[in-house]
Parts: sequence; structure tokens; C-alpha cells
Amino acid sequence: MKVLIVEDEALLAEEIAVSLAGRQFQCDMASSAAEALSKTDTGHYEFILLDIGLPDKDGFYLLKEIRKDHPESAIIILTARGQVEDRIKGLDMGADDYLSKPFSLLELQSRMMAITRRKYNLNDTLTVVGAFELDIRNRLIRYEDQEVDLSKKEFDLLSYLVLHKNRPLSRLQLSEHLWGDFSDEGNDSNYIDVHIKNIRKKLGVYAPVDWLETVRGIGYKIKME
Repeated sequence: MKVLIVEDEALLAEEIAVSLAGRQFQCDMASSAAEALSKTDTGHYEFILLDIGLPDKDGFYLLKEIRKDHPESAIIILTARGQVEDRIKGLDMGADDYLSKPFSLLELQSRMMAITRRKYNLNDTLTVVGAFELDIRNRLIRYEDQEVDLSKKEFDLLSYLVLHKNRPLSRLQLSEHLWGDFSDEGNDSNYIDVHIKNIRKKLGVYAPVDWLETVRGIGYKIKME
């Protein structure tokens, strides 16, 4: 999942990015409201971690602008302001959660996972996909009692499609999720087709994968109940 960290404290932003990278999040950083708006104008983020005390604009202004244009993004406010009024204001304006500095990076990860479970209706760590069980938290996929060996990119691609079940995702969207900057040389959308082919081949050894559908002219989707 892609995360935008909007934080003018460079060291803290880097610590957050390193921590989340360990949980397979793709992180971008912005140190001002202007930079954050520029990034959200050109890319989609599942999570936006937003510091209220920015140097150029009040963070609540940025929260309003982001929420207006990106209602699907989950926003967590990270701020030194601990007043109840600020917390209420942020939540009323559309923030999904609120953490006061200093905070635990493990708690941040936990809250992000809780939001993900709510957003995608994941009631536990296991999701049944056809004849397989997908454990997104622990990055495992099993058929009965056998673990299926997928590469990191293959697992990331499959789990992203599962989170967006029944929704066609374009090759461009999938490339951006896997590589961040989809315009990078070599991260061409043909790579998505190669990964999908490999996923089908590896899972197909165990059971049919007709739930992983090609959507003509668009990309791919996973069909689930």
C-alpha cells in the first residue's frame, strides 16, 4: 500500500518511513502542504499521515483539501497538539484516526492495520480466496496445510487485488502500487501481466484460479463473494 507521510521533521518522517517499509508499505514524504498537494494531485495513496503543524499552511486546511479530492484515502493525524478540541476538529473534518506526539511506531502500524480491516471488511487475518487462504498480515498464502511460494511482488499484487475485490484495477494502478513511480523505466505494465501469469501458474498447481479474472481493456480483478 502507498503511504504519504506529511511531516516537516525530517528525522521523524524518515523513522516512520523505515518502520512502515518493514511492513511492506511504499512511502513517499512531503515536508509542506504545497508538496503534499502536489503529490496527491499526481498519485493515489491508501494512507496519508498528516502533521498538523506545517510551515506553510495549517494542517487542517490540508486535511480539508485532501478529504475533498481523495475521499477513499485513510488519513491519520500526527501532531504535537494534544488538546481534545483539536482531536475532535480533525475527526469531524474527516480524519480516520489521531495520534499525539510522541507516539509508538508499533501503535501507528497497529492503527493502520485496524483501519485496513475496517475499510476492507477483514474481520480476521485470514481471507478465503477460492480454495486458498490469504494471510495478509503475515504475508502467507496456503492451500489446505501447504504454503504456496510467491515472490514479494507476486504476493503484493495478489493481496492488493484481494483488498479491492470485485473491482477492476488497471495495469497502471497495479504498477503504481508495486513500484511507486509507475513511470520508472523497466516498471512497465507488461510486468503486471508477467506477475499475473506467474501467480496463476503457481496457484494453479493446487486448485483452479478462475477467480483471478482478466478485464479486457482495463486490467485485472479478483471475483469474491
